[in-house]
Amino acid sequence: MLNRRALLSNAGAAGALLAGASVLNPALARAAADAAASGAKPDSAGLLLPHDRLTASTLDRLPLSWHKERFRTLQGRLAAAGYDGIMLTGQWNIIYFTGLFHTNTERMFHAFIPTVGDHPVWFYPALDRDLVRSWWYEDGEMYFDWLNVEGAAPQEGKVVKGPTQDQWRWALEGLKRRGFAGKKLACDRELVPSAQQSVVLVLGQPMGSAADDCLYLRERKTPEELALTRRAYDYFDKIHAFARDLLLTHGTDLTDFDVAQAATKFGTDLILREIKHDGRPHTAVGITVEIECRAGQATGYPHPNQFLYNKIERGMALQIAGGVQIGGCGGELYRPYMIAPRTPHMEKLWTVTRDCCLMQKDLSRRGTECADVAFPIHNYQVKQGVQKYIYHRPAHGEGMEGHQPPYLALGDHTVLDTGMCFSVEPGLFDPETGTGSNFSDMFVVEPEGPSLQMSRLPWSEEWAWIRI
Repeated sequence: MLNRRALLSNAGAAGALLAGASVLNPALARAAADAAASGAKPDSAGLLLPHDRLTASTLDRLPLSWHKERFRTLQGRLAAAGYDGIMLTGQWNIIYFTGLFHTNTERMFHAFIPTVGDHPVWFYPALDRDLVRSWWYEDGEMYFDWLNVEGAAPQEGKVVKGPTQDQWRWALEGLKRRGFAGKKLACDRELVPSAQQSVVLVLGQPMGSAADDCLYLRERKTPEELALTRRAYDYFDKIHAFARDLLLTHGTDLTDFDVAQAATKFGTDLILREIKHDGRPHTAVGITVEIECRAGQATGYPHPNQFLYNKIERGMALQIAGGVQIGGCGGELYRPYMIAPRTPHMEKLWTVTRDCCLMQKDLSRRGTECADVAFPIHNYQVKQGVQKYIYHRPAHGEGMEGHQPPYLALGDHTVLDTGMCFSVEPGLFDPETGTGSNFSDMFVVEPEGPSLQMSRLPWSEEWAWIRI
């Protein structure tokens, strides 16, 4: 087992971690002992960029008051469109507009927001009853499980066997009992014909789609979301600094699996040390700490499908990547490394990718079309002669669910607006030599000028062109 106290020690983090991990790789224990004897102590944290205007939140999650404000804002958009309410069926819409973090399964879990009213109406399975009723609950209806039978409630001693209940129609009947028959209602998605048929049968007229209204609000991050995202990235910066120190100190004694596991452990301990986690619902929600490392051949593919357990060697490309979120706010942060001795080809792929990242930062301005960011980046890649290594668009939008519209892609003509967040991935990949270079970060569209960088990681050769 890893010694948590030693792991978090400023003086001995990497060495103690590797000594504890020697059961996976006996060479790590020797590397740890050598590092302790030499007193070597790289300090990657000293290379981080200075802070900017955005101050990190001290909150562990967005408060219920914030979600209620989003609830009211959505109600305003519904009223302007003439709707009397909306059925939220998507996990991320429910979380965003009500604040209830929950697990998405095959079970139907919906929340109805009336245009006039101050609380949602829940339609939920018994499995989630404690989560729902201990959150923002004033009205709702519960079914036992999927697939359900009308009247079944084993938790109340009512074991019933019979025809399968239509849960969608059951929810619609709940709306009808609340006076919404004949009203103009919306859903957060385009309903398929069979679902729409049930709506007409029960409520008297079809549901429209207000998917665009929901997405419009979720794409434009509020100051509170950005502040909490900055908190997540502050932790993420420290995780990357830890992983880089690990590489510099013990690189050739490690596999990429070792680095990923060590960084994940370090980051989890770091974050949970400061976040309330008492085992009760609604605390420590929306937390993700997923760190990946890939070395050598696997870097040459955008989405490798092989298990990553490769020995780290000199002359390799290596990438440390992943995602960190707190309360659902956060995003991606990758950095590609080129380990000496480097070839000119390695350096070229890395440099062109880095320069395209900086282009994206400058081009991503309010009022610009997504395609007008992607077009010059791809043109630059082609002019540099690396078109063979282009596999994908420069970036995707970033939200609670990870990938979120809009996209910095040639066919996306969405106009950038304040608060939109994007990954940073004009990557280049060469499977023939096993060389890949893919940065990612988060750029936030500002009211004026170039976008804001969420992490404090540098884009420099000093950070990424390492010798081990």
